[in-house]
Amino acid sequence: MLFNSLQYLLFLPLVFILYWWACGRDYKKQNILLLFARYFFYACWDWRFLFLLIFSTLLDFYTGLKMSEANRTSIKRFWFWLSVTVNLGFLGIFKYYNFFADSFTHLLNHFGLKVNPGSIDVILPVGISFYTFHGLSYVIDIYRDKIKAEKNFIDYAVFVCYFPLLVAGPIERATHLLPQVQAPRYFRSDRAIDGLRQILWGLFKKMVIADNCATWANMIFNQSDHYSGATLVLGALFFTFQIYGDFSGYSDIALGTSRLFGIELLRNFAYPYFSRDIAEFWRRWHISLSSWFRDYVYFPLGGSRVGLWQKIRNTFIIFTLSGFWHGANWNFIVWGALNACFFLPLLLVQSNRQHLETVAAGRMWPSPREVLQILLTFGMTVLAWIFFRAESLTHALTYLQDLMVGLTALAQYKSALFLLVKKVGLFLPLMILFLLWMEWKGREQQHALARQLHHWPRTLRHAFYYLLILLIIGFGGSEQQFIYFQF
Repeated sequence: MLFNSLQYLLFLPLVFILYWWACGRDYKKQNILLLFARYFFYACWDWRFLFLLIFSTLLDFYTGLKMSEANRTSIKRFWFWLSVTVNLGFLGIFKYYNFFADSFTHLLNHFGLKVNPGSIDVILPVGISFYTFHGLSYVIDIYRDKIKAEKNFIDYAVFVCYFPLLVAGPIERATHLLPQVQAPRYFRSDRAIDGLRQILWGLFKKMVIADNCATWANMIFNQSDHYSGATLVLGALFFTFQIYGDFSGYSDIALGTSRLFGIELLRNFAYPYFSRDIAEFWRRWHISLSSWFRDYVYFPLGGSRVGLWQKIRNTFIIFTLSGFWHGANWNFIVWGALNACFFLPLLLVQSNRQHLETVAAGRMWPSPREVLQILLTFGMTVLAWIFFRAESLTHALTYLQDLMVGLTALAQYKSALFLLVKKVGLFLPLMILFLLWMEWKGREQQHALARQLHHWPRTLRHAFYYLLILLIIGFGGSEQQFIYFQF
């Protein structure tokens, strides 16, 4: 069941009505409803993998209890490593086995040794990386004595698999979500209305921006050898806005949906394309994943409070793991390593935390220096996205080579302009500019529509919302799965 589907349009109001009116103010009944809603939501994708989700939930719940009951460190350590090993084992089998098997085969074949370890023909369970990391953060925090084990299975299960975040995040922490699950929740119309606004903006980003950009990004990337260098730049730009509209759109819908139920999820995006350096970009892009690796990998390795070589090592470990988390493909690993190369100079000169505040805070326009910083960071990001989107590492390198070589030919700019104006048309570029304008104006808010329309007359404000709805209905691309469902 997709957020942008008719099924979800029927599912959400039904759960909302049952949640607030059938369950009343009894949060325990609300949690039971959320538990059944999440299992139904997941089963609509593939009911067979529902058993894997339930098993993973039971495993972490039980090992959490056993760690809390342990009277010796060795026993506690045993249960901890059991949970980590099984969770990462499932993730490794479903997501990474074929990658390691193929890489091992190619390596041995290079030395003249013929082996065939075989491959597994299995569908990747949707959301497995997300709910696995939910569970891992929980058992790690118990092992570190940061939290106590939860004794109510329903409350814990809602935390792990709360349906708005189940398949593509954000990656929640027990310290943030569990207290909300265990507390009475009361309906607040202002919060619900704000949630609806965020859902509407998320649908616009997904269906009008991402899905339409996907049409042209796919065409150019899939036939990249037929296009000029300037056109390949367009393909990279279309994918840049596709992945942002797709994933941040999902996050907006998830956070807005959760707000309808009186629960606040972790913010996952904070206008990353307005970042002034790559460090700021990673503080604003997929925030829940970046902070997860920071807290559970980077800091335990010593973070930046170690020697020079350890800093370099830690930086490459954290970014490479981030790339590998996205998929079992050398493209993602190179994408992560490339971002590490972008980030490392900032770390070495200790300027990686220079831009903590919002760009041009309290001002309408950025300074010329900030404009140059934003454009440079955006260009680096677009370059890295080529490796993320390409079918293979060879495809990425060929795409990049053709792009760089072709940029010197003036005639190729004419062909790119022809593609943009004659085939793509003006609608999509205007919608991208509209997206950037609205998000620039709302960059100091939780989401673009949070407060910036409050000073508008009510009639005009409602007309704007209806306009977004008409754009979604009239110009939304064909119903497409969210990109991050595959991760």
